[in-house]
Amino acid sequence: MPAVSQESLNSNSTTHIHEIYIKASAVAIWDALTKPEWTSRYGYRALSHYELKPGGKFRCVANDQMQQMGLPEVIVDGEVLEVRAPHKLVQSYRFLFNAEHKAEGFTKITWEVVPTEKGFCRVTVTHDTAGAPMMMAATRSKFDLQGGGGWNWILSDLKSLLETGKTLDA
Repeated sequence: MPAVSQESLNSNSTTHIHEIYIKASAVAIWDALTKPEWTSRYGYRALSHYELKPGGKFRCVANDQMQQMGLPEVIVDGEVLEVRAPHKLVQSYRFLFNAEHKAEGFTKITWEVVPTEKGFCRVTVTHDTAGAPMMMAATRSKFDLQGGGGWNWILSDLKSLLETGKTLDA
């Protein structure tokens, strides 16, 4: 089942809500979202490093294939704004692919993991991309072999990994 995207208010909105249900515990999902040994296994397979405290640093390190394509070592950075493990993480988020992306500045992401009575969790990513049109386009893109897919791709691949042990392209 693919991730569901909802546009807040209308299609021109800069706040995008992506929601998916995953048959896994909140702790398992939290670990998959915040630990590099997990983030390197799904989506774009970059290693995400969090200092899980308000004011902590966030950085996403390119894998070897990304670096061979010319991307810098650190491809995304930001700051942890709020942490309530394993249910909520708020962070700033900025692409560092090139000078243009870096100059676009930071956006804000809120991750929420809510357990249900049925033993699975609702995972919601709310991404405020106000003032960041390149970020908005990239995170809303459809899957393609050149690296597109945005949050829908990442969440769908995360779901597959946690539920089956395999990613979508395995």
